[in-house]
Parts: sequence; C-alpha cells; structure tokens
Amino acid sequence: MAVYDFKELQNGSDIRGIALETGSGEKPNLTERSADRIGKGFLLWLSRKTGKAPGELRISVGRDPRLSGPDLQRWLTNALVPYGVCLLDCGLATTPAMFMSTVFPEFACDGAVMITASHLPYERNGFKFFTRGGGLEKTDIARIIEYAESDTQLADLGPKTDDMGYVITDGLVVYPAHSADLMTAYSAHLRKIITRSLGFAGGERPLEGLKIVVDAGNGSGGFYARDVLEPLGADIGSSQFLDPDGNFPNHIPNPENQEAMDSIRLAVTANGADLGLIFDTDVDRSSAVASDGREISRNAIVALAAAITAKDSPGTTVVTDSVTSDHLTDFIEGLGLKHLRFRRGYRNVIGKAIELEGEGTDCALAIETSGHCAMKDNYFMDDGAYLAARIVIEEARMHRDGKSVSDMIADLVEPAEAVEYRMPIDCGDFKEYAQKILDDIRTWAEEQREMTVVEPNFEGVRVSYDDGKVKGWFLIRMSLHEPLMPMNVESDSASGCEAMMLKIKPFLNRYDHLSLS
Repeated sequence: MAVYDFKELQNGSDIRGIALETGSGEKPNLTERSADRIGKGFLLWLSRKTGKAPGELRISVGRDPRLSGPDLQRWLTNALVPYGVCLLDCGLATTPAMFMSTVFPEFACDGAVMITASHLPYERNGFKFFTRGGGLEKTDIARIIEYAESDTQLADLGPKTDDMGYVITDGLVVYPAHSADLMTAYSAHLRKIITRSLGFAGGERPLEGLKIVVDAGNGSGGFYARDVLEPLGADIGSSQFLDPDGNFPNHIPNPENQEAMDSIRLAVTANGADLGLIFDTDVDRSSAVASDGREISRNAIVALAAAITAKDSPGTTVVTDSVTSDHLTDFIEGLGLKHLRFRRGYRNVIGKAIELEGEGTDCALAIETSGHCAMKDNYFMDDGAYLAARIVIEEARMHRDGKSVSDMIADLVEPAEAVEYRMPIDCGDFKEYAQKILDDIRTWAEEQREMTVVEPNFEGVRVSYDDGKVKGWFLIRMSLHEPLMPMNVESDSASGCEAMMLKIKPFLNRYDHLSLS
C-alpha cells in the first residue's frame, strides 16, 4: 500500500508547492499524484460539509497564468469529474472571482478552486479553496490533506461514474468540464458597483476624463483595465503588463515589491495619469499610486481603505495586521474609527473581524499592509479588484472638485524610516527557542528607561521607544511557518532605526542560534 505525505504542501489556509523543475535541485512536490489526491480530498471534505453526494456537487476551477496551471487544472478535472461532479472550467480567472462563482446565482457553485501561488516565483503553484461561506481555514486544509493521504477515507467517495466519457489530447486523458465565462460576469458586477455608486443607471461612461494606469504584472489583473475601466470611459492607454505571461518577465506581480511599485510610479508620473492601480498575480491584493507619484501602499493603503469605509460605517472597528504604524492608529482614530492591531496573516485578520462581528462589534474592514483587504459589504472576501473599484469611485468624485484620493489621507504621517529584519534560527525546535527569546526580550525591555512594552498586543513583543532623540517602535515576532524571527523597526527620525538597533543588538547577540547577519 502506497504511503502519502502531503503535509509540506500546507501553507496556512492554502496549498503551495513546487510545480516545475528549474534546475535548482528542488524537486517538484505539487505533482499529478498530489493534485489528484488533494482534489479528491477536497471533494470528500465538500461532500461531508454540504451533505451532498459527489455527483450532486457543482465545483468551479480557475487559474492564474502560471506555466504549470493548465496541467494542474487538467489533473484536478480528471480527479473530480469521474465521480459525477458538475465541473465548471473558468479558465484564466482571479481568486475573488472564483469565490463569487459560489455567490452569483447563474453559477451557484457549492465550492471553488483557484490554482495560484499568488506572488511567489513562477515555478511555484498551489490551490485556494472556497465555499459559499468564504475561504477555507487552516484546520479545513489539514482535514483535506488527512483525507488525501488516506485510501480508506477516499473510498467513501464511492464508485466512479462510467458514463462521463473522456477525450485523448496529445496522448493525455482529459475528462470534460463545462466552460464558464466567469470573468465576464465578474467584470459586469464591478462595473455595476462603480456606476451605481456614482449615481448612474448603467450604460453611461462615468469615468470619462480620468486617466488610470493599471499594472497587472502579467498576472490575471489585465481584465480590470480592459473590461471594467475602459467600458466606463476611463483612459487606460498608459497601462502596462496587462497580458498574462506565466514567466512574469517585467517585475514580480506584488504590490509589496519595490521594483513593481517604482515601475507603476514612473508610469503614472510620466503619463500624467490621475491614478495608478497595481495588482498581485491572482488579484486578491491591490495598492495604488497618486497622480504625484505617491505610493499608496502598506500603511497608506490601510489608511485609504479606512477613510473610504468611514463614509459608510462611522465608528466601525478596523482590524489590521501587527506591523502597522503608531501614526496609522492616530489616523484611523482621527476618522472616528477604532483600530484593532491583530496578527500577521490575512486569514488571521479577516477571521478576527468576522469574530468581532459575531460578538456584536461592528467591524466593516479587515486589511493587511500587504494589500489584502476584506470589507463586510463584500462578503469579507479579500478582493483587490473590489478595493480598486472603491478607490476609483472616490477618485471620480474627488476629480470633479479638482482633488484626488491622496487628499483623503493627507493627514497620515509616514515614518521617516521603516525596516524589516528577518533573523534565521538554526536549531531543532525553533518555535520553543523563539518563544524563549520573546519572553526574555519582554522582561529586558520592561527594564529599559527608553522602552515601553505595548499592551494589549496579539503577536510577539511590541515596544515603543523614546530616548529623547529617537522616537519609534519595534516588533519582534515568530514566523508563522519558517525558522526565523522577523523584526519590524520604525522611526520618526533619519537614522533612528540604526540607533534603536544599536541598543537592541547586544541583547540579541546573547542567542547563539539566532543569526543577525
């Protein structure tokens, strides 16, 4: 009997792995065998979740432009269709659109699978799973893997259906799936949101006179320029890297990547655009660029989303990840909102917002500095295109008065410096070792005159710093998945991060298995 072990493919609430040979020596682990069995594991999980037999289920599958996407989609199709599943082939799609295939009545899917590895290198790929309740949690993925590793569990799927048929293409068996034009429906959905918000009934061109640069990074986001903005009248002629290309030849499709942000900043300023929008590969994240070239990312994209949310949800709570700045808290509270700084990981941030809602606390926005933004009025789905639509709506309104969305965050103070250090741990039980460091640094910081340990705090140890010359903060935490400790440092003065590190490094040097190099 074969023994299967797919646990290394779990990355929090996603499946991630190596899908292509690169010559680096790393062997692919997201293979036909793993895709087949994980697909069946998801089918069994969904069948038990919904109470439906496999042959009664309706599942959509889509992918980003990665080179390994077509093979993975074929392997999933071959895994699911023989059990009688009604499978919708959505082709090139985005992660939020795949979720919406469970919401749109014309698709009415019980589950959805997006084949993507977000911004990771081209040789990587993975699966994101959805139901009508949203994205799956870490515990759900662990259960799917448990099923995938067990012949006994998968036997509960029952017999395969004999009458589904298959075709031979280039010598490969391919089972049929129903073609579904999901992205056309999703684009129409976004256009309707923009037109109605701007007071139009539909069919008009409310974005006439706006020049908007879209940078899709050769991922799945090119549709946003061509199928959402241009039909509404926007000038998208200066947009770049709209064509999908799984080699990602121009820059990493990632709003957190400085090369990517520099590229769109240049495009906006060189072409005199009113606004720039940049997406990651699968369009569940986005950031923006103002007409003057100002990056609206990290703290600024959180601030802008909060300012937009405040208009419709006064007094609401905004949940963010742990590395947001003190100045951002001041800005959010200045809007009359509440700020809850939680933990890194977009599922953590979203999950906390949903938990607060369930407890009776109004929470309209959950957003991570990476650009994952989930709004209550959009099913708490982290949707970069939906955030972009909300930004475009505000830009159109501001444009009428000779202003721009950057004016909405004019009061946000940015730190003079912001640095992230990633310190590897080279011992066996890295989590226990990291926890010892966190416990020790908390005790040590409490004894330092210029330091104040911040409470409440939900991840690692956060410390405010003020020695009369340098003012700032640092957060040291344990990585969720890797043997390392990230440390974020921000200062309100030039060279302040270096000054803080001169104080902190002698303490960290006590730990032989923590590398500061």
